[in-house]
Amino acid sequence: MKKYPKDISLELQNCLKQIPFLEITSIQPNSDLPGLNADLLIQGRPLRLLVRFQNSGQPRFARLAVYELKTALLELTDAYGVFSAPYISPQAASICQNAGIGYFDLAGNCYLSFGAVYIHKEGFPNPFSDKRDLRSLYSPKAERILRVLLTSPRQSWKTQELAQAAQVSLGQVANVKKLLADREWLKADVTGMILSNPSALLDEWAQRYDFRRNRVIEYYTLTDVTESEYQFSEACERLGFSYALTGFSAASRIAPMVRYQRMSAFVSGEIEPLAAALGWKTVNSGANVGLLIPYDDGVFYSAKNIGGSQITSLVQIYLDLQNLHGRGQEAADAVRKEMEKSW
Repeated sequence: MKKYPKDISLELQNCLKQIPFLEITSIQPNSDLPGLNADLLIQGRPLRLLVRFQNSGQPRFARLAVYELKTALLELTDAYGVFSAPYISPQAASICQNAGIGYFDLAGNCYLSFGAVYIHKEGFPNPFSDKRDLRSLYSPKAERILRVLLTSPRQSWKTQELAQAAQVSLGQVANVKKLLADREWLKADVTGMILSNPSALLDEWAQRYDFRRNRVIEYYTLTDVTESEYQFSEACERLGFSYALTGFSAASRIAPMVRYQRMSAFVSGEIEPLAAALGWKTVNSGANVGLLIPYDDGVFYSAKNIGGSQITSLVQIYLDLQNLHGRGQEAADAVRKEMEKSW
């Protein structure tokens, strides 16, 4: 029999102690399901809480717990099923509520509704957000897979095809596939896998994305931003540099209403010869050009030529704009509207 964390018992007691007409008579490990049984007296009437614990509170685990609890409750009377995990995502919480199953987590979120008892607390943040699965899902190699999926959200992928497109290993694809499936953001069958909730994936990635992983070198030039972008693009192609405009420089080609005074672009390699060819000098302040040495070449995935310059994918533009001050969010919203046309 698996043991359940003592914290679960304590958290359940914290949820219930505010009910004056409720008494907890015993809390014992469940011999059939990983979790516990809590026997209660509610105004003198007995009720058993059947608590199923999972190490993850993602939707796939919530559905499994709901199924197991519903099955167990068929053989019991005066019982109520409850799902518990270190942190239960809002999507998993909705799954439980819609199924008539309660839930609580170690962050303080809970929903219990039985008899005259109703307790609902939500909005407590995830104190376990830096766990291994998040670090794994948003590592540079894993992000390559996410870019491919979000760039072609309606396409069904075989594992081998996705690995080749993202230039990662089969094992990396399998790991990302599992993490997305746990969140129910990916559908998979014998024909392949397809992204089912691109909006939720992009939202979580934007929260995790760290623009500072790129090395930024700042320059000042007397030419205006449009001319700087033209000269930069021409020099990169002439000298053989891989490059792509991003941020406002790229967004202005997707949504022309975007106004900006600073050029931003990814460029791969030792860029001193490039800067020298352009006559650019590095500065510590007042820069109007920012060249980014990418933390991973995946940022160049699906770059395309618009108006004579390479720009990053809509996915990358959106992520980079989220990290910019000023009108970055406004420009990001315009880019996202373009992305949503393919969802």
